Amino acid sequence: MAKKWQKWAGITAALAATSLAGVLGGTAIVYQVGMKSFARGRRKSRRRSIAENTAADNAWYLMQQPREWRITSEDGLALRASFLAHEAPGNKVAILAHGLGHSREQMIPYARVFESWGYSVLMPDARAHGESEGTTIGYGWLDRHDYQQWIQRVIDLRGADVQIVLMGISMGAATVLATAGEDLPANVKAVVADSGYASILGEAQFRLHHKYHVPAHPTMSLANQYSRFDAGYRLADGDIAEQLRHTQLPVFLIQGANDQTVPVENLDVLYQAAAGPKRKYRHPSAAHIATRAADPAKYDQLVADFLQPYVH
Repeated sequence: MAKKWQKWAGITAALAATSLAGVLGGTAIVYQVGMKSFARGRRKSRRRSIAENTAADNAWYLMQQPREWRITSEDGLALRASFLAHEAPGNKVAILAHGLGHSREQMIPYARVFESWGYSVLMPDARAHGESEGTTIGYGWLDRHDYQQWIQRVIDLRGADVQIVLMGISMGAATVLATAGEDLPANVKAVVADSGYASILGEAQFRLHHKYHVPAHPTMSLANQYSRFDAGYRLADGDIAEQLRHTQLPVFLIQGANDQTVPVENLDVLYQAAAGPKRKYRHPSAAHIATRAADPAKYDQLVADFLQPYVH
């Protein structure tokens, strides 16, 4: 009898080890897919960013003469951006943040609008995107410090009287919201965030379940630790809503009611967290980052009206 129980105990232990190895291996694959970015994929992402724009927007951009700006991140990455200098008097600059799996070219339509309002425009490639270095995606959390540097670069090159607006979509929205919670110079006047998420961990759990049909437990607990060792932060640390509790900057939050990428309740979570002047707009039928495409004139007017009291 003792030998029989020893045999079953050995089989059980082997199965448990196999199961654990499977979970660890599966989590590693999920982490790699969700957190890593490499050159071949970035080239495809850049082409996609351009292809998703209208021909008119891309033609407008080809007529511009962007300057290449570069910074070195705190962890040594060479980050790149395009700067479009406006010729008219005034000193307003919009810093535009693109979404996950895209590049600075995704923000061309928004750059065109801000340019028409008299703004110069800075369009960075996020770390691990476009032509910026890095292989670990920041999801807005690592990027917030990069954007502090971009803000300082704008001030250094445009002067102490420059007025800055931060605007982002999707991951870029999370980036500018996370940045808003840091110690920023008074030059930053307002933030516009379209389809941003309130929590990196919450967004990761949602995507894991809805896109990959993988149960959140124990995968996310393990991925949280993977991130701590690989990226230097836990996914749970990326609390975007908490950042908004630490800023008095005016914030305009936008999301479509048919967003299948970021749960629609994120709009209300972020709005409730915002400690300063705030406004929100939920389009009744738009999908993820599709509110402007649904009604460009209304979208642009809403943004212009929001910014009017804060930027002159």
